[in-house]
Amino acid sequence: MELVGSPLTATHAHPKSTPANFLPAISTMASSYKNRFPYYPLPRSFSLPWAPGAYYRTAAINPTLAPFSGSAQGLTPSKMLPFVSNRTSLFTRYTPDDWYRSNLTNYRESETSRHNSENLRVDTSRLIQDKYQQTKKTQGESTKNLGERVNDIEFWKSELCHELDEMIGETNELTDMKKRLERALAETEAPLQVAQECLLHREKRMGIDLVHDNVEKQLFTEVDVIRSCQERMQRYLDRAKAQLASNRAAQHELERDLANKQTAHRIDDKCHHLRNTSDGISYYRGVERVDATISVPDSWAKFTDDNILRSQSERAASAKLRDDIENLLVVTANEMWNQFNSVNVAFTNRIAETADAKSKIQTHLAKTLQEIFQLEMSIEAIKKAIREKVPPLKVAQTRLDERTRRPNVELCRDSAQLRLVNEVHELDETIQSLQQRLRDAEDTLQTLVRAKAVLEHDLAVKANSLFIDQEKCMGMRKSFPCTARLVGYV
Repeated sequence: MELVGSPLTATHAHPKSTPANFLPAISTMASSYKNRFPYYPLPRSFSLPWAPGAYYRTAAINPTLAPFSGSAQGLTPSKMLPFVSNRTSLFTRYTPDDWYRSNLTNYRESETSRHNSENLRVDTSRLIQDKYQQTKKTQGESTKNLGERVNDIEFWKSELCHELDEMIGETNELTDMKKRLERALAETEAPLQVAQECLLHREKRMGIDLVHDNVEKQLFTEVDVIRSCQERMQRYLDRAKAQLASNRAAQHELERDLANKQTAHRIDDKCHHLRNTSDGISYYRGVERVDATISVPDSWAKFTDDNILRSQSERAASAKLRDDIENLLVVTANEMWNQFNSVNVAFTNRIAETADAKSKIQTHLAKTLQEIFQLEMSIEAIKKAIREKVPPLKVAQTRLDERTRRPNVELCRDSAQLRLVNEVHELDETIQSLQQRLRDAEDTLQTLVRAKAVLEHDLAVKANSLFIDQEKCMGMRKSFPCTARLVGYV
């Protein structure tokens, strides 16, 4: 058998309904009756494994004087008794009074449970009868409401059919005007693409030439003018499309509303005729918690009425839109031509400025290259001077090192010693000054090299800018759509 208090459970234990009032069986060993201790819960830090439910069930086994573990086999009972006595002092035991009180508590709980069960049966019988009457009344009201709903749907179906025929005729008349405006708008894409490609090519300028000059301003203005014309044309096209879409949307809403009402009429009519004995009824768990409704009776009727009023309003707005489109086409064509000429003038001026700057850069680059050559010669002279100071320094330091080996009193700080020390210091200072001058010269050389690189880069930048403005951009701006195409006649 297992040790008392082990979490292993006995297979023949009888657990009680209330574990808190369950009392473990008392050991039959005589030593377990010597002392009775009040119950105290075991501390959580107790070293033995402990689980309350498992402890009580395991303690229900009647222990014997058999050894508690395999390691105790072969020991006499006299040697085991002190261990059992010690074990009793480690675990809590209840008194007989506690045992009787636990039984009385279980009796009272049993009586209370039976009394509650009798009350529940009486209340259940009354509840069943009440709910039957309530269910029957509720189902009758639902059937009546469904019948009224079917009649309402039939009325609005007839109204929708009449308005739908009127809207189809108006939609066809607006389509022709929209096609002409689309042709005019498509012709503005070529000038806009030219201006945008000029800006795109000019973005390939490098370095400082990425300046927001007058050409770029005029190109942005040209793009803005074309886009402004396109936006106005697109706005009217959108209005035409929106009007056409509104007409079709209104038509679609009428058709969808009509189709929905036909479906709703079929469904509600089917629901109206469903009975408790009908086929096809079944459980749909949780459907009552799914609120898929999106309207109430007032908003439902208003929705269909709004669809009819919207259809009537859209048919009245189509005629005015066609006159506004005609006036727009003439104004936009004139604006685009004027800005096209302004951009060409700005390009011509900028090309002349860039060519002049390129010429000046070439002059400065030649002077910088000459100065770099002369400074490199000076750096070589400084390095040579530093190399020439190394042998004298070695000689002086070698003399000082040899003189440190003079014996005893011969280690005299004489004038030769002092002069050698001064010589080393002078040579160190000379070399340091030359090295500092070398660093300054090298820094200056790096500055000149950077200036040379900047000038060379700037020269390449200017050449690139001239190629972009003169060759690419002006080459693309040789064609422009005619006025007839801009107003949409072609």
